[in-house]
Amino acid sequence: MAYVPDLGLLLTAGYRVERDEITYVVEPHALGPVVLPTGKVVGCDPLVPQAVPFVDEVAPGHYPLRAWVAVLFENGSESQRRTAALQLVVLDEPVAAWTMALLPGQEATSLSDDTFFGYPVDSGTGTLADQVAIETTAQWDFDQIEDTFIPAQIPHDPIEAVIAAVVDERTAANVYVVGSGWGDGAYATYVGRTEDGRIASFVTDFRVIPLD
Repeated sequence: MAYVPDLGLLLTAGYRVERDEITYVVEPHALGPVVLPTGKVVGCDPLVPQAVPFVDEVAPGHYPLRAWVAVLFENGSESQRRTAALQLVVLDEPVAAWTMALLPGQEATSLSDDTFFGYPVDSGTGTLADQVAIETTAQWDFDQIEDTFIPAQIPHDPIEAVIAAVVDERTAANVYVVGSGWGDGAYATYVGRTEDGRIASFVTDFRVIPLD
């Protein structure tokens, strides 16, 4: 069956786990509202954008975005911080079940054990944004991408390194660029639903926290 991590643990402020003499502690950080003019959500590397939205859609609107940061401690001292997950909050209600966010044509039942569909990351960044925003940035040349989203020096703190910009003036669609965990790779996004089946959130797991 497809790999679905225990997001109930990952999205818990103060969650702590120790593995290989490293202690991981989770912190939530509010980033701001994501404007979804179409309600079609895209997960991608925003510096190398691919604008195919997930099958699951939400009503157009403004939705809070949270970064879940893993604070790593070694020998009792903080050693580094990494973005462990990115959460687009649709409903601030308990999640009863998580499923993999799929693109058109993907089937979770086709996956073997512990595998997943994920978006590729080649610039060490990720985002959750509206299709309009990603289609817009996909038309930019590299100079415009660099001027908007790439600072001269990237801070060590992943929250200080987050960059947000309105990329489509007509709709106010925006993009938040966050660090993708350990960097390049492939990362799955999951859809959380309430007990009655409504979408509560989209969460990209950057696979920093060791979850069984």
